[in-house]
Amino acid sequence: METIKEIHIPDNGPRDLTIHTDSKITLQSLKNPKNHRHLIDEIRKNTLTLGKHNWQITFTWIKAHVGHQGNELADKLAKEAAGEEMITYNRIPICEIVQQSREESLKEWQTQWDRTTKASTTKEFFPNVKDRLKTKITITPHFTAFVISHGKTKSYLHRFKIIVPRLSLRGRKPNDRPPYI
Repeated sequence: METIKEIHIPDNGPRDLTIHTDSKITLQSLKNPKNHRHLIDEIRKNTLTLGKHNWQITFTWIKAHVGHQGNELADKLAKEAAGEEMITYNRIPICEIVQQSREESLKEWQTQWDRTTKASTTKEFFPNVKDRLKTKITITPHFTAFVISHGKTKSYLHRFKIIVPRLSLRGRKPNDRPPYI
């Protein structure tokens, strides 16, 4: 497509261009408006630029390795380029950055989780951060109270003397009144 920009064809001449590719995924990516990968966006930008200069561009799929001269040449050039020892990439896909960042964060989180002396009850349920994240749990106030051993459970309320435990009625004499608070 870069070469086409250099070709000077009179405005009144036909300006039709068909680009053949053996990559169905490329054609699907070009049709998908949600795909904003760098190379796909570059192809779209070049297509729009050429369209402004009255070029009619069509993309078609052809079967690979069946003797299409241009496709065979493109494969040969791609193999030669891949065979070069030094390949420089100046762009890293966002999904790769997100994945690496997530893995790094999980590793740090697990290290902190292992070092802490707190949350022993919770650690019994979730010793590993990755496994906890894989487990689908609906977090509710009751669940949180249960896992962290806090909340309005009877043992917790008794522990902090918020309530007095019910006294047993065994051993009471018939005249004794039940205990009231």
